[in-house]
Parts: sequence; C-alpha cells; structure tokens
Amino acid sequence: MKKHLKIFACYFKLNFTSALEYRASFITQAFGMALSNSSFIFFWWIAFDKIGGEIAGYSFEDVLFIWAVTSSAFGLSRVLFANVSSLTNLIVTGELDTFLLQPCSILMNFLCAKTNLSAYGDLMYGFVIMGIFYPGDVSAWLWFSAGMIIGALLMTAITLTAHTLSFYFGDATTIGQMATEFAINFSIYPEKIYAPAVRALMYSLIPVGIAIHIPLRLIGEFSLWIALAGLGGATLYCVVSGWFFYRGLQRYESGNVIVVRQ
Repeated sequence: MKKHLKIFACYFKLNFTSALEYRASFITQAFGMALSNSSFIFFWWIAFDKIGGEIAGYSFEDVLFIWAVTSSAFGLSRVLFANVSSLTNLIVTGELDTFLLQPCSILMNFLCAKTNLSAYGDLMYGFVIMGIFYPGDVSAWLWFSAGMIIGALLMTAITLTAHTLSFYFGDATTIGQMATEFAINFSIYPEKIYAPAVRALMYSLIPVGIAIHIPLRLIGEFSLWIALAGLGGATLYCVVSGWFFYRGLQRYESGNVIVVRQ
C-alpha cells in the first residue's frame, strides 16, 4: 500500500507541475469550466422561482448541494484519474503495452498517468457553492467531503468498467462516454424525478446515488446503517471494477507498439 501511495503522489506532483508549465491555459480552462457550471445555478434559481417550494422533495439548497458534490467528485476523478477515459483507445491501438512494463500496479500506473486541466474548475466549483450556500454548516461540509471522495472513486470505477468492455467486444468508446454521461445526469437532478427502475440503476449498475443523494439524506437525518451500507456498496463496486479490469487484461493482445512517454 505504501508503494502504491508513493507512486500516486509522484504522478500527482508530476501532472500538476506539467499543468503549471502552461499556466495561462491551465487557469483559462479551469476558470472557463467553473464559469460554465455556474450558469446552472441561474437555471435552477429560475425554476424554483417559477414553481416555488420544492421540486420532487428537493429545495433550492438541496439541488445546489448535489451539484456541488457532483462537480467536485467528477473534478477530483479527472484531476487524479483522467486517463481512465483513454482506456479503450489504449487497448485498440496497443499502447497499453507501455503500462504493462511499469512497476507496481498496472491499474494505478494507468489511471494516474494523465490529468485534465478543466477538471480543476469542476473541483473548485463545488467548494465555491458550499462556501456560499453552506458556509457554517459543519454537517453539510462533512458529507460534501465524503460524497466528493466516494463519488470520485465511483465515477472512475464506472468509466473504467464501461471501457473495460473493450477487452471483450472491441471499441467501447461510445459505451464509456454514455456511462459517464449517465453517471453525471443521475447525480445532478432530484432522484425522485426518475422512475423506480432508474433509481434502482442509480444504486447498482451506475451507483452514483450512493455518493450524491445519500449524503444529502444524511445531512437532515443521520443513519449509521445507511452510511455503512453506502460505504460498503461503494467499496464493493470499486473492488469489482478493478477485478473486472484485470480479468479483461488477460484477454489483451499486445500491439507490439514502441511508445515513448513524455
């Protein structure tokens, strides 16, 4: 575990340092993403102003909370594990060979090899929302932090699982993109607007509800059983996702491509 954490820290330092080499681009992309996300606050404000009261049992502040968690969770996922979206391309082109020769965990080396500059804007956006609408609410900040970390791991695992299908069926780029989009869309709207079958999907195959909607529920009424069940479900999903990746890796055929990593 210590070896894995050391490699993780080295990758993060390297990726962040590389991002700062192009400071103007880094700041522009991060700020642009945060600004783009901010437009949705205006959208929801208009919606609640016209409808009044609550929407599917969610208040305006509740919606902003799930937006904050979703944005920061997705941002953290792509800051730390942006390379997960490249898995299909690496499999199809044979460039996954590069990571097979790296020390320690193949999965760790692969996931951490790339960062996404605009994702820093997503990450910061959630903190800004929390600072404006939940400045002194310790419970909200606690569950925001828990949801952000668990959500980042789950969003990474969901994307990884979808792209791992490329080991079995060929190019799964579209499936990977759809899985990521579903995960985000399931997160940013009140869960009760979805049919029961879709809500079941949100807690099973694409379990973002564990990281986004459960923390909101626990702010108002804490339940140790729900908290432990959510943590256990998220852990199980991530473990199975990793197992599925390594199982698929056994089917990988080397592309015999010599790739120099910069």
